[in-house]
Amino acid sequence: MASTPRDPATDAAVEAILQRTGGHPRVAAPLGLGKPHGLLNALYRAVEGRADRSLTLFTALSLTRPSPGKGLAARFAGPFIERHFGAGYEDLLHAVAQARDALPPNVRVHEFYMQSGALLHSAAAQRDYISQNYTHVARDLASRDVDVLVQLVAVRDGRISLSSNPDLTFDFLDRQAEAGRPKPFCVAVTHPDMPYVSGHAEAPDGMFDLVVEPATSPPLFAMPRGPIAPAEFALGMHASALVVDGGTLQIGIGALSDALVRALLLRHEQNDAWGEGLEALDREGVTRASAAAWGGVSSFDAGLYGASEMVMDGFMHLQRAGVLRRRAYDDLARERAAAAGNDQGTVGGHYLRGAFLLGSRELYAWMDRSERDDPDAIDMCRVSNVNHLYGDHQPLAALQRRGARFFNTCMMATLTGAAVSDGLDDGRVVSGVGGQFNFVAMAHELPGGRSILLLRATRGKGRHLASNIRFAYGHTTIPRHLRDVFVTEYGVADLRGLSDEACIEAMLGIADARFVDALAAEAKRAGKLRQGFVVPEAWRAHTPEGLTASLAPMRARGLLDPFPFGSDFTPVERRLLPALGWLKDAGKGVLLAAMLVPGRAVEGEDAALKRMGLARVGTLKAWMERRALLAALRRGVG
Repeated sequence: MASTPRDPATDAAVEAILQRTGGHPRVAAPLGLGKPHGLLNALYRAVEGRADRSLTLFTALSLTRPSPGKGLAARFAGPFIERHFGAGYEDLLHAVAQARDALPPNVRVHEFYMQSGALLHSAAAQRDYISQNYTHVARDLASRDVDVLVQLVAVRDGRISLSSNPDLTFDFLDRQAEAGRPKPFCVAVTHPDMPYVSGHAEAPDGMFDLVVEPATSPPLFAMPRGPIAPAEFALGMHASALVVDGGTLQIGIGALSDALVRALLLRHEQNDAWGEGLEALDREGVTRASAAAWGGVSSFDAGLYGASEMVMDGFMHLQRAGVLRRRAYDDLARERAAAAGNDQGTVGGHYLRGAFLLGSRELYAWMDRSERDDPDAIDMCRVSNVNHLYGDHQPLAALQRRGARFFNTCMMATLTGAAVSDGLDDGRVVSGVGGQFNFVAMAHELPGGRSILLLRATRGKGRHLASNIRFAYGHTTIPRHLRDVFVTEYGVADLRGLSDEACIEAMLGIADARFVDALAAEAKRAGKLRQGFVVPEAWRAHTPEGLTASLAPMRARGLLDPFPFGSDFTPVERRLLPALGWLKDAGKGVLLAAMLVPGRAVEGEDAALKRMGLARVGTLKAWMERRALLAALRRGVG
């Protein structure tokens, strides 16, 4: 890793922190984007290898650049990572050390949410993980003797905004004061590219004891825009039918959320094509029945209101298309009038409320422009005001969140409706609970609210193929008594208020056909499914091949672009992606046969070889990599 130039202002801040804490700081830092990488890394370096110093860090979602991997993967990913993140990007040293399970003994890092899967093999990270609901973090942190708070901020006209992360900072400082504990030493680090957000995100005068203005600022972390696979597209189509016009939307990040947003835009902008595609996917009519009961099939005339702990690119795309536009007002009388259909205008009303921001650089620029053009439109605020329903503001919050649809993803689900989202049954943590439990519980409290958990029906390939719908699993994030709605690429299972047997039948109806008989047999052995139950013949089509046939109408219309929101990859890289995917999944026998007879040359292969550094090869390893890549490209998967 290249060394980072020393910054005098940052060094001075580190010295101030060490002096204030006797060389043993206990630091709180925001999750995700709001971490000041330069300051935290300088503090880490000042402590590393020093027996007379230590560092304890309380944070979450310490984002690092993806590893380029090895072989062909490294040839593809290395240049892309360098280009996308920028030559000056600075990874968090503690996160890099955690991933290698190599934190120094005098450094402890407690996270309540991890970058998904990144720390599965870090013993220290697994031991020091703190399992919490997002809304309980500030409360619990107030009892951990935190004496330093650091945060990346935006500055405009002498004012400071917590920008991407007002989620926990204000609540934490309030809890400290309520408990009679001293205020931590609060350090703000400015960044020129952080979007300025006013209102509830602005820091009161005197909140920060020290404001650091580095001479240079590394690029902000930006999420690469990944492709949407056909199965994910199908899942998004089913999910999009469950959203009610005039309602409320919460979504997270990732391919499944992108697929949902894409389908919502199709429903709004090309409603006939969307309807035709949904009918082809929903051959048994289950999704459309749910849509008729509490979703919708029309375009969004009234528009949606966003209330989501995380603000991501999808909300930007929905706002630009005119879908995200229903305004909510922080005044009960005004909100009641708006709910009754009396137009309240735009002044003082927001169409999006969120607690933290993470996405592309385009999203960050959009947020900044939105603040300048319409400062009321987006309210970045405390997570307790997004994920929580109870308290003095409950009647207003419930009215604002009318028609709520809370979409979250999970890794696995059981036939009786429990969800596995954060960890494995051996106790290891994949990510964290975050706000998922908050939203699931809130959906059950809100009139007309629904919790909708999205998951792929299967994972893995070949002999490693497995069903993500299980009869039971040894760890759950969402208990089955909070079961509500699950969606896979094969449809919708509405479980609310159903018996265990009815839940099992509904979940079998959205499982992959290759596993449905074994799942049904397991349920019968447990006495949870009647012995006379027979798998309907229609469910036998729930396979990748059946899905391909169902997607044919949308493919014919040209609506299955894997990058509907643009791509961070070049055209050559986009062509390489499916070829590399085929190589990853191909068995050794298939790959060897293809390498022996790679096929005829195809257009564009020279550019692909050049991009991968394989135009000319001088070693046996490079020759084999070139041969394998040509085989994939010439099979038409590139």
